[in-house]
Amino acid sequence: MEGMRIAFQGTEGAYSEEALLRNFPGSTPIGFPTFHQVFEAVEAGEAELGVVPVENTTAGSINQTYDLLLESDLHVVGEIIHRVEHCLLAPEGTELKDLKAVKSHPQALAQCDGFLARMRLTPIPVFDTAGAARSLSENPEPGVGAIASRRAAELYGLKVLAENIEDYPHNYTRFFVIGREEAPKGEGPHKTSIVFAVRHRPGGLLEALSVFAEAGVNLTKLESRPRRDKPFSYLFYLDLEGHLEDPGPAQALLGLLRRAAFLKVLGSYPAYRNGV
Repeated sequence: MEGMRIAFQGTEGAYSEEALLRNFPGSTPIGFPTFHQVFEAVEAGEAELGVVPVENTTAGSINQTYDLLLESDLHVVGEIIHRVEHCLLAPEGTELKDLKAVKSHPQALAQCDGFLARMRLTPIPVFDTAGAARSLSENPEPGVGAIASRRAAELYGLKVLAENIEDYPHNYTRFFVIGREEAPKGEGPHKTSIVFAVRHRPGGLLEALSVFAEAGVNLTKLESRPRRDKPFSYLFYLDLEGHLEDPGPAQALLGLLRRAAFLKVLGSYPAYRNGV
């Protein structure tokens, strides 16, 4: 992994960068302002891989990531589960009682909603947690703080006013690692992520899901998203245990192909094994 270019959304000090550095030591992170640009960088070969958040245990799914996976030809080649510990940051000399508002990414603000309500702090959404910290460092605003990581505070010379301000202690973000080529099957447990649609008829979804029970395959996630090309129709994003080449998942997906109106495999990849 030494020197491998890995794209992420945000600036230096972002949680995405923190997660990729922990899991790809020696790599070269490349930050981009938007998720679109991360996907474009990997597609164009500007980066070998990308790391994008897909869900958080407190705030739920990052829908834009799922939408981009549907539109893109990139593959999910891995996953990372990263503990997110939020800090309240402000310029030196600022005290907690001085703050009236806090800037951060909408997901971070959602993960700290209870804290912000108790402190009577107005949330101000911006594109990135670390970007909020950098902006505050470069252009301090009276009464305004930021929510970001302790590393961001160190990078941008800010004071940590409070630590672990997330509403729930088990605050984890799951990231997908995306690449141009499919991941080869290796040793150990795997997961497969797919997206599908069913025909609009009674029992259509039940029939589709029954193939997994029949094949003895365990599902770890199921979520619906609106279809952009068909109003009030839905796509279903699903994660299952096992690799596409394993007998159970292979049988299940063959059965799903017969029942689904649309099916796309997003990737089969090693399950994250460091625990949470």
